[in-house]
Amino acid sequence: MEVRYLHTMVRVLDLDATMRFFGLLGLREIRRIDNDKGRFSLVFMAAPGDESAPVELTHNWDGDDALPSDSRHFGHLAYEVEDIYAMCQHLQDNGVTINRPPRDGHMAFVRSPDNISVELLQKGERLPPQEPWASMENTGHW
Repeated sequence: MEVRYLHTMVRVLDLDATMRFFGLLGLREIRRIDNDKGRFSLVFMAAPGDESAPVELTHNWDGDDALPSDSRHFGHLAYEVEDIYAMCQHLQDNGVTINRPPRDGHMAFVRSPDNISVELLQKGERLPPQEPWASMENTGHW
């Protein structure tokens, strides 16, 4: 029996803020479904050239009381990046908290506006330790 990965779905409260966050990671909207009758939007975002592995942002127009305050119930999303230090600096320059800095030149964690945990992994070999990341403490949890 064949199985094929389709996407990861996460519920979001502020669709625009969440789309801006994933845009900072380099993801772009590849498909959208606005359902007037069901009063929800599904926005699929993916990295260019990697459209077969999208994240589905599900936004209920009338709010989502069932959305937990900590969306960690599903684990995290993970993205490989060309330069983990440059990506973390880009995110930080745009107001994103680096919860687990890339002290090891290999791995970092951040959170979306809806508390979705996102792991960033350095492509290839880990980079040599670099300040300010090497001595930066964790912030919150991831």
